[in-house]
Amino acid sequence: MDSFTPIPATIGGLLIGLSAAILWLGNGRIAGISGIFGQLLPPAQTVVWRLVFLVALVGGTFVAADLLPQLGNRPESLVPAPAWFAGGTMVWIAISGVLTGLGTKIGNGCTSGHGVCGLARLSTRSFVAVGVFFVVAIITVTLTGIV
Repeated sequence: MDSFTPIPATIGGLLIGLSAAILWLGNGRIAGISGIFGQLLPPAQTVVWRLVFLVALVGGTFVAADLLPQLGNRPESLVPAPAWFAGGTMVWIAISGVLTGLGTKIGNGCTSGHGVCGLARLSTRSFVAVGVFFVVAIITVTLTGIV
């Protein structure tokens, strides 16, 4: 990413926080995507709200990409694979997704659950998890040169 965009970042952050608050206050659930997705298979009794949430999450991303193309929120423009990686950007993203999925299973939660909801609830486990996320992200950016 080449430019700092504080207004869209602030609006996005506010919308994420608002959605987490609405889910917590209205449904008593934490907006951790790994937990929401993880309970789909095998289906829990609460499968309907989980499906609606995930479909809206993905659908909202596509709507934002179409309505606001100037933000450059296409995977190819946000996270190009490093020059030394021959597999291409989409393979790079897929590998990143698999590693993130493994990490969320091992860490018992994802960045949205720990970072947005866990920190807001002053969870010690979430403070540790978010600290680890940041350290690993800094190391990753340093090693790959992707900014």
